Amino acid sequence: MPLNPTYDSEITFQSDRIKSAVEFIKIVSDLWYDYSIELVLFRNQLMDKNVSEILKLHAYAGNFVNKPISIFDSVDMAQAIKQLNLPASKLDIGKLSFEYRKEDLISSSLFSFLSKKLKGAKQQPKIEPKDVVLYGFGRIGRLVARELMMKSASGNQLRLRAIVTRDKISSETLEKRAALLRSDSIHGDFPGTVSTDKNLQALIINGMTVFIISANKPENIDYTTYGINEALVIDNTGVFRGQDALKRHLKSKGAKKVLLTAPGKGIPNIVHGVNHLEYSPNTTDIFSAASCTTNAITPILKVVEDNCGIIHGHLETIHAYTNDQNLVDNMHSKYRRGRAAALNMVITETGAGKAVSKALPSLENRLTSNAIRVPVPNGSLAILNLQIKKSVTLNKINNLIKGAALSGNLVEQIKYELNNELVSSDIVGCTAPAIYDSKATIVRSDGKNIIIYIWYDNEFGYSHQVIRLAKYIAKVRRFTYY
Repeated sequence: MPLNPTYDSEITFQSDRIKSAVEFIKIVSDLWYDYSIELVLFRNQLMDKNVSEILKLHAYAGNFVNKPISIFDSVDMAQAIKQLNLPASKLDIGKLSFEYRKEDLISSSLFSFLSKKLKGAKQQPKIEPKDVVLYGFGRIGRLVARELMMKSASGNQLRLRAIVTRDKISSETLEKRAALLRSDSIHGDFPGTVSTDKNLQALIINGMTVFIISANKPENIDYTTYGINEALVIDNTGVFRGQDALKRHLKSKGAKKVLLTAPGKGIPNIVHGVNHLEYSPNTTDIFSAASCTTNAITPILKVVEDNCGIIHGHLETIHAYTNDQNLVDNMHSKYRRGRAAALNMVITETGAGKAVSKALPSLENRLTSNAIRVPVPNGSLAILNLQIKKSVTLNKINNLIKGAALSGNLVEQIKYELNNELVSSDIVGCTAPAIYDSKATIVRSDGKNIIIYIWYDNEFGYSHQVIRLAKYIAKVRRFTYY
């Protein structure tokens, strides 16, 4: 008798799952390219995933909600969504599947269920695409460019039209810019095509022209000569931080709004999902996306503050080294940052503790903060030591964060991590700015002191927060169901 009589049936089942995953991938692609409908699975991207990755994401989804999320169910749901003829949307098929099962509607029509849940999509106003200019093309600029160009096929949201740099444009500099976009030592190769056009002075990204403009003064640029109008300028140079300096962008012909990818002075500092609705793009022209660390801790702090109340606390961020540090020991405006970044842990300051109060005013003067730069190129960890008003247990605080990651205004911002073995390299490429390590949380015996560990991809997760805020400013947010 065979040692494992079920082996043949397991092979058959796995084959069926693989076939369904292949079918699912095709439907996901059709929905995106034909209808501008993007499907995600508990906020995890599904576009450009292979069969193994799709099945792995379904396994994660089932563990996340403690209920099976089947690839077979996902195929049925995706097919039904395709029949609805929805306008441009972003839909969480994991959440929809979970709700379908939770509401015990298996016997009812899936089409009727989806029609009811997604009826708001057809009430959304028509989206007018907006031009985007990247002012600067460093780490954040290139990641934002990658994401915009990978989602540009439908052309109905943000259109990257130009990139502004300070160097003179030549065949050599164009090719260097192209090479940096094609290949990234941390985030891998760009899954598209990048070439150059010397005559146009442009990069051709996925067959689309993106002009490279050389300028030292933003007010001297006339974007309209490139066919760019009412553009959102995303400044990722770090040179202009104050309101007066950033206003210089608005003197450019063809510029309409400005978004700074760093903490700003005298302008709204926004953590999307937390306080973006407090500032209307109808009346505000200049926004800041705050810092990567502020975006990591603020969503978690909001959940704790709203449910438990925070008396005071301390933030310690264990941060990847950045370009402002020295590769080898050399002069630096800040003493310790002058030491070799890849060889030393470096104590330095962070303004994230104070910056949180710009998004959550109730926490003003309640948090102290410090930072340690460590020898990894990307992937950081924020540790929050909080004294709270209401006593909690470990299960309660974990369930509060899990609930916020599953539904509500912070589902794009918080990823609830179940992995027992999580390390910094595991979180590289996560679109959520805050990754809650549920296995590391500590609650002291009195229940009023909690220590929370929040991982974050300080480049990729932050770049996605920038894009979320950009869509809000440009008024091109699609209907979403999370």
